[in-house]
Amino acid sequence: MATYVVLLQFTDQGIRTIKNTAQRAGQTAEMAKTFGCEMKQIYWTLGEYDIVSVVEAADEQSFLAFGFALGSAGNVRSQTLRAFTKDEISAVIGKLP
Repeated sequence: MATYVVLLQFTDQGIRTIKNTAQRAGQTAEMAKTFGCEMKQIYWTLGEYDIVSVVEAADEQSFLAFGFALGSAGNVRSQTLRAFTKDEISAVIGKLP
């Protein structure tokens, strides 16, 4: 499973319906499962990003499909960072000459 850190900002629509954000998070976690993804953590944050989530996905295509579905709902815009565990990055570094 690949891990992704997703940085989210509310759209105008998302902030207008802010009272439903916790409920939407639960619905989004359920939707993620239909794409072979799992939302491991979600945090509402102060600063440039309104939400930070940690998502695991079986593969990039599954994560991308989930991301498209999430974005098409119109409540958030996202930026994604691929995250690597210590073991994963050690394997990458092990390939260096």
